[in-house]
Amino acid sequence: MLIGRYMYKSQVFYGKITEDRVTPLAGDPFQGIRTGARDYLLQELMVMAPCSPTKVVCVGINYRDHAEELKLAIPREPVLFLKPPSAIIGHGASIILPPSSRQVDYEAELAVVIGRTCRQVKTREAAAYIFGYTCANDVTARDHQRQDGQWTRAKSYDTFLPLGPYIVTDLDPGDITVILRLNGVICQKSSTRNLVCGIPELVSFISGIMTLVPGDVILTGTPGGVGPLAGGDLVEVEIGGIGTLSNSVSS
Repeated sequence: MLIGRYMYKSQVFYGKITEDRVTPLAGDPFQGIRTGARDYLLQELMVMAPCSPTKVVCVGINYRDHAEELKLAIPREPVLFLKPPSAIIGHGASIILPPSSRQVDYEAELAVVIGRTCRQVKTREAAAYIFGYTCANDVTARDHQRQDGQWTRAKSYDTFLPLGPYIVTDLDPGDITVILRLNGVICQKSSTRNLVCGIPELVSFISGIMTLVPGDVILTGTPGGVGPLAGGDLVEVEIGGIGTLSNSVSS
């Protein structure tokens, strides 16, 4: 099932996607899939980020090839950081480069969307708490990250988290391809089989630290090949079984 979030005139709603049509849901999908009476052509709607999380929990250095390119040791435990919900934009929106940074990088990632309140969950139970998966771009001001010695400023600018275009609920994430294209050229390509810490382990580890609620998002890490963005670029994250998240870049 494909679930997105849309705006029609001033109304924002979740919707179930069937080919080129969207059927609005009554309420949010985390409370059950209940469809409304009418539907819309997809082209009639503005695409929003597919969920509105209370928090976005990110995992650093979680692909072996990314650790190798940075010449870093594989972490013994997941390296966590947060991105604010205010950084989120949807498919088709523009990433805005802040004037304070001289190097803003793309980072293609598979995103996990939580479907049930999740606390102290065991690894073997984690799948039952996942609503679905979507594409993400963990945009990062790399110079600020190096300068500050911690990652909050570098990860938190407005527009630094493209998310979407929709959530896929029935996906096996064990071996899917993650690709990033910059102006049509493949810059990142790997598979989730190269994750250091798998998705059930991440859900268990994170839920042992903080309670995750429906709609919260986990970014699972980026593969090797990260690099800089410039004004006028078009950056696309394509994930097997999901689709393509596309965003322009403005300076």
